[in-house]
Amino acid sequence: MRIRDLHILPKLRDGLSYLYLEHGRIEQTQKAIEFINLEGKTLVPVASLSVLMLGPGTSITHEAVKTLADNGCLINWCGEQGVRFYAQGTGETRQGYRLIRQADLVSKPAKRMEVVRRMYQFRFEEDLDEGLSIEQVRGMEGARVRRAYAEAARRYKVLWFGRRYDRQAWGASDPINRALSSANACLNSLCHAAIVSAGYSPGLGFIHTGKQLSFVYDVADLYKTELTVPLAFRLTAESPLKLESRVRHACRDLFHRSGLLKRILLDLDDLLNLTRPMERAGLGPDFDADPAAPGGLWNPRPEDDDAAWDEDSEAPDEVAGGENYGGYDMGDEQAETNGGEASNGRDDT
Repeated sequence: MRIRDLHILPKLRDGLSYLYLEHGRIEQTQKAIEFINLEGKTLVPVASLSVLMLGPGTSITHEAVKTLADNGCLINWCGEQGVRFYAQGTGETRQGYRLIRQADLVSKPAKRMEVVRRMYQFRFEEDLDEGLSIEQVRGMEGARVRRAYAEAARRYKVLWFGRRYDRQAWGASDPINRALSSANACLNSLCHAAIVSAGYSPGLGFIHTGKQLSFVYDVADLYKTELTVPLAFRLTAESPLKLESRVRHACRDLFHRSGLLKRILLDLDDLLNLTRPMERAGLGPDFDADPAAPGGLWNPRPEDDDAAWDEDSEAPDEVAGGENYGGYDMGDEQAETNGGEASNGRDDT
């Protein structure tokens, strides 16, 4: 059964974080999906799953992909141990107001700088002096991260020689660097799922730039020193055996306990100042209720564009889509040019 109204799906913040599968086949069965490998068959709760990570040796049927998409589950194709990202599926929203807001902020230097400072401020336990330059803030952030690594190494008694790893030679890295990479890959995937599901673009970063996952890196950096850094050092101190697998399982449990999905969505809306998003104005149809509904058409206003996002102003004007505006507000000369006939009605041709 295809879910036509996305509002009936479980909220992203209430769902499971992710599931990593490798060396098996995923098929559609009984309106759900099933993972089949040498150990048997396992049903997967897709309606409450946020992202399915497909590792090496996996195959998936067309019907299984449709079932995942219908249930708003993001599909990631990744490398072994989840350390590389290759491709993604789709998210669970059809609304565009968050993407419009994100693009507006990232395209204007003054607004972008404000978001960058908010993101850096989010990571510090003390207020940042407004007089600090961005270079000084970056330096403070670098020092904070180095301290986090050093403190975790002392706490868990792990030898630490710095963050060094080579994606082309995974086994050449020491255990702690492999643990950090595995944990960060899980964190990146979860942030990616939240970003796409909420309707943002993973490529429009504020601090990071130039890559299709720039915004994913921005968001993941908000939580690394709190979550993945201490976890990686703790598990490395316990044992180097099956380290990457243990890290992935521990990340899954930690993300669930900390309610990370819910936190990401709330933090993003706060960082991008979406306390009064465009949907509040009731513009056009609800695209999550009817993904096939036509979108609105931009209708520019004579006022300053920035006024559209002021806290006390209306959202940017738009007119209904799916309408024929062939005769809308045309003078006699233009109407004659169009054959003397015009219609404001819906175009049913």
